[in-house]
Amino acid sequence: MRILVSGSLAYDRIMTFPGKFSDHILPDKIHIINVCFLVNGLTEKFGGTAGNIAYSLKLLGQEPVILATAGKDFAGYRQWLEKCGMTFEGVRQVDEEFTAGAYITTDQSDNQITGFNPGAMKFPCGYDVDGLGAADALAIVAPGNLDDMQDYPRRYKARGIRFVLDPGQNITAFSGEALTEMLTGATFLISNDYELELIVNATGLTLADILSRVGTLITTLGEKGSAIRQGGTELAIPPARATAVKDPTGAGDAFRAGLLMGLAAGLPLEKAGRLGSVSAVYAVEHHGTQEHAYTRQEFLARYEENFGPL
Repeated sequence: MRILVSGSLAYDRIMTFPGKFSDHILPDKIHIINVCFLVNGLTEKFGGTAGNIAYSLKLLGQEPVILATAGKDFAGYRQWLEKCGMTFEGVRQVDEEFTAGAYITTDQSDNQITGFNPGAMKFPCGYDVDGLGAADALAIVAPGNLDDMQDYPRRYKARGIRFVLDPGQNITAFSGEALTEMLTGATFLISNDYELELIVNATGLTLADILSRVGTLITTLGEKGSAIRQGGTELAIPPARATAVKDPTGAGDAFRAGLLMGLAAGLPLEKAGRLGSVSAVYAVEHHGTQEHAYTRQEFLARYEENFGPL
């Protein structure tokens, strides 16, 4: 079974300011702000929702297909994905644009100023799923190109392909009507608790309304784990134990990879959610979203340490 991962490919360019933004921003001059922060250097990490999810899926022994767009500066990211053994059949390269990039500056108080250039992400991927059926694929629609985020759910529903809808940070880019159409008929809807509230507010749907429109509702709760609602039942999924918490960025994408692995294997939802918890904990123990690594045997041993035999 192929796991189709639509979303974004992006460079995360991270800078550290050796001071506090508040010392250089004058409250009475915000209307004419003009500030330059001298940073300590720049590190570049590979990121983007599709790249992050696919990376962890590959670690878990799956063969994900990334459905995303990249730009003229994609060569370095491509080499990394090639090293990881990824396929590029679903990646569209847009030569007149840069690959999407986040420029993140953090001060000594952990305040952040981020600029995001969507670049090639402004263009749809256009990957053809017409030849696939319900038994051929499992998919996730993660934040990325807005047209893809609306088009793929329609195409998956028409072909009976199970898919996870993950609107994430792009929730506010859609109208309530568009979000309602996207989630209606989705096999799974996943979000954190704040994003779920945004969906409720944007669509005007109650939680009960949403549950009547999706097969399963999955809510991630950070350090508290996650909750899986289906019909009239709710499963509480505890987090896996971390050896050290270094960076929560990317934990949500790693959780989705573990969840997808469990769904592809036909495991019960509770075990699929626990696989998500174990996958997520590896991400929080490292700086960056594609810096963690493990063998399948190490992963399964850690699952057993936290939750017993799989």
